[in-house]
Parts: sequence; C-alpha cells; structure tokens
Amino acid sequence: MNAPTSLKQIPQTSLFREGDVFVLFGELFGRGYATGLVDQARKAGMQIVGITVGRRDQNNALRPLDADELAAAEASLGGRIINVPLMAGFDLDAPAGEPTPTDLLNRMTLKTWEHDTLDWAHIEKCRDLGTRRFRSAVAEAMAVIDGLIADGRNVLFAHTMAGGIPRAKVFMVIANRIYKGRGDRFMSSQTLLDSDLGKLILQNFDEVSANTFQHLIDGSAAIRARVEASGGQVRYTAYGYHGTEILIDGRYQWQTYTNYTQGYAKMRLERIAQAAWAEGIKAT
Repeated sequence: MNAPTSLKQIPQTSLFREGDVFVLFGELFGRGYATGLVDQARKAGMQIVGITVGRRDQNNALRPLDADELAAAEASLGGRIINVPLMAGFDLDAPAGEPTPTDLLNRMTLKTWEHDTLDWAHIEKCRDLGTRRFRSAVAEAMAVIDGLIADGRNVLFAHTMAGGIPRAKVFMVIANRIYKGRGDRFMSSQTLLDSDLGKLILQNFDEVSANTFQHLIDGSAAIRARVEASGGQVRYTAYGYHGTEILIDGRYQWQTYTNYTQGYAKMRLERIAQAAWAEGIKAT
C-alpha cells in the first residue's frame, strides 16, 4: 500500500496456454471484478474450476449447493464447481449452544454501541472455530482439485474473497453515517475503530479478505509440489486495493475514499503475498 506499482498496460505475454488450469478461489456472483479473469482464462483455453461459499439453512448452518444451485453456478462460471462450502469469516461461528459474534453485536444499540464491550475470550474461541472449519474445507476442496490437474499443466489460483461485514443491524446504521454521512449525520470512522464493534469487524475483515489467501497457499502446497515436479508452474493472485491514481501537486498519488476500513485487511493481504514470494512462491 505504501509503494504501489500501477499497471499502465495489459501484458501481452502469458505463461498460460490451452489445457492449463484456472482455479477461481471465490464464488462468482453475477458479473463483477472476477469476471474479467474468467473471461481471459476461457479465451486462453484454460480448464476453469471454481469453488462455492455454500449456503446457510434456516438455522445458519452451512450446507453445500443443492442440485439446482450447483447447475446454475457452473453455468455462470463455465466450469466445474467444487461443492464444498468455503464460507470465510467467523461472525456466525460459535461452540454449540453459545452465541455467535453476530448474536453479541445484535445486542448492541445505537445508544450503547460505543461503550459496549465484548467477551474477547469467547470471540477468540469463535474465531478459532471458524478458522479450523475453513482450513478443513480448503483441504477437502484441494484434494478434489488435485485430481483435476494433469502433470505438466500450469495452474493459476485467483483469490477473489473479500468482505466480512457482520449482519448486525446497529452497524448498518453506523456505516451509513461513517461512509455517507455529512453535516449532522457525519460520524468519525475513528470512533468505530476504537470500539469493540469496530475491532471485531477488523478481525473478520482480516479473516475473509486476507487470511484466506494464506490458507489457499498452504492448502495447495501438495498440488504446487506435484505440478512443479512434473514441469509445470503455479501462480497465485489476489485483489488488493489502492484507490485511484490522482495528479496532486505535479505527481501521481494514490487516493482512496475515507474511510476504507477494509484497507487494513488489504495491507495484510499484501504482506502475505510478500512473505510467500520470499519463500519462492509466486504470489502477487
């Protein structure tokens, strides 16, 4: 985030060719920023593989896609979906019979949220549970993906997971004031970040937008080793965010809207890529 390199031209050379494998590590909902990646992979003749975040039932329990949902998702992607729920974040995770972080947030009110406190030992249990659930699902999904990749093929893993806002009523009202508020309706983002509500949201952003990239890199280590041993190469990409380059005082600077709360997780995402690169893993 501190030393961004802007891409002025789309590279015309590519490692990837027909028969190589493109893995979209994030579900495709309609047309979004991931669509361009899928379009280019299809244009190159790559085999397209995707994942799903799954769906939640009436009790908020995660489930795989049903037959109709799976067919629609695969038609949208134009490839195979690995039907293992890969929902990131821990806002709806909790030990059996105990409240989820979202349950705790929904006890807050507009009058009390700035001073309401959370049981951080309980939150840590929920976070650990969510992390173990996600890593286990990654291992299950990667075992299936491994069987789809022939020796000698190149593989591109594209991480597109982002978000992590808990479905807490109080936050939706606060968010409107912080991100859109003016005059009497303006609220400082620092007030949010200093509160327990804000600290929890930052943790969940980290889990969804950043730590999932690490879980992807770790979880695909066996695939990476096999592909490279057979003469192929493996690459990882993830979407960072630097805002827009704007000419200020004679030089281009990066400007984002205030407050880009997810920016802390995006910086963590970049540090994960840097650490992987230092170990010889091609992650950007």
